[in-house]
Amino acid sequence: MTLAIRRALYLTCALLAVVSLAGCNIGKGPDFSIVSGSENTVLQPIVEEFCKQKNAFCTFKYEGTLDIGLALQSEAGVSQDAVWPASSVWVDMFDTRRRVKNLTSIAQTPVILGVRKSKAQALGWIGRDVFMKDILGAVSTGSLKFLMTSATQSNSGASAYLAMLSSALGNKPVIEPGDLKDKTVQDTVKALLSGVERSSGSSGWLADLYVDQARRGTLYDAMWNYEAVLKETNDKLAGIGQQDPLYAIYPADGVTVADSPIGFVDHGRGAEVQTFFNELLAYLRTPDIQKRIAATGRRIPLADVAATPEPLWNFDPKRLVTAIRMPEPAVISEALTLYQAALRKPSLTALCLDFSGSMAGDGVTQLKQAMRFLLTPAEASRVLVQWSPSDRIIVIPFDGSVRRSMMGSGDPLEQEGLLNAVLGEEPGGGTNMYACASEAMRQIGATKDLSNYLPAIVIMTDGKSDDESRRFTNQWKAMQPHVPVFGITFGDADKTQLDGLAEGTSARVFNGGSDLAAAFRTARGYN
Repeated sequence: MTLAIRRALYLTCALLAVVSLAGCNIGKGPDFSIVSGSENTVLQPIVEEFCKQKNAFCTFKYEGTLDIGLALQSEAGVSQDAVWPASSVWVDMFDTRRRVKNLTSIAQTPVILGVRKSKAQALGWIGRDVFMKDILGAVSTGSLKFLMTSATQSNSGASAYLAMLSSALGNKPVIEPGDLKDKTVQDTVKALLSGVERSSGSSGWLADLYVDQARRGTLYDAMWNYEAVLKETNDKLAGIGQQDPLYAIYPADGVTVADSPIGFVDHGRGAEVQTFFNELLAYLRTPDIQKRIAATGRRIPLADVAATPEPLWNFDPKRLVTAIRMPEPAVISEALTLYQAALRKPSLTALCLDFSGSMAGDGVTQLKQAMRFLLTPAEASRVLVQWSPSDRIIVIPFDGSVRRSMMGSGDPLEQEGLLNAVLGEEPGGGTNMYACASEAMRQIGATKDLSNYLPAIVIMTDGKSDDESRRFTNQWKAMQPHVPVFGITFGDADKTQLDGLAEGTSARVFNGGSDLAAAFRTARGYN
């Protein structure tokens, strides 16, 4: 081959490469990110299809209602290009800087009570109207317990809680500030909330918990959640051969309806990003896509599309519901503070704190800062995770063994005593989180009137522990009720053992690597 021919071939290949690269970039859409409530996971594929059409790279981040709201309220704001919470009320409450633009509802779904059908049959609730007083009666006699997300962390929990308040007030058109001071109303709602068996900061995680436990042979009585999420849950139950679905109870007193709004947050990235959002919004509102959204069990107002009713479990997305009018943001804020400080079911939380030698330096400093946040009422109350006087707190510092164990309540002076004890600890020794978890289990099991509390163990550790998992698992299985063991990782912790504990006890692990205090706050939503 002559030199001239070789040069010609080289130029041809180079030209083809340039054309190929240019072709890949023709029509390339922008990178686009969305922060969303967990109930929208089923809609993510629909958005991703649009992104693929536009040759855009889209990412989802799922967070709780409070996390999205606090980010909107903060100086920095959310880092994503769009927010997609469960309800526009949280944008109204937290977006005081008016960062969210063009907020538009995509669908609606009421928050209702799904009751295991055999339980609903036993309660006489099949085929008739059920009122909140009926639910209260079943809870009061011990005939009914339910799963419900934290009202201060998740929209579905807040919606159920506001429906309880509205019912206790005699179904007033709207809740007003003075109503929350009514002792009878408080007592009624507190009695209803005593029926909570497990809590969480995520509606999607709660539904997954129900299915996971059903797969293991345990069926909870009931779950407050979105009508659409109950459909997803029952579809999954059918998939594992479970013949006892959740029967949909639409409280006749009234329900809160989530409007699933998506809104744009302008970070100054140019008109292309704004245009992309507008096109996404238009896409989600096209007839074909609305049919697909409706097929998930969501309601599309003013459209003749809906999922197929399921009479077997009383699901009907065209059923008319009595919708509760949402209070003003200031009233909702006051109601949430009342929930966290006085009305929710008390928690019994054992905090296992790693003070092993590897925590020396930044590790122990950040751990103590996180505990200062968690045990200082003025700090914790800013993000609605403060302890109530009825809560019980067990603090257990550990290294290669349990150092000591301290107990207190949500009383501010007792919290201060616990905090001072933690601040006096110094790192040293090996790591045995199972010894701490075992001691926590022993103390929880010895608690008087344990059924009046939501028990949980939270382990914070930065490293791999001595493996005593089998011994702890045997102890855990022998105790009733089964106590969830949550993990909070620190730095570059090996998650393997924490993941195993969380999986085996129906809990989860939170990443505290970048913000330990935020991880503790999130974990509080599950207890």
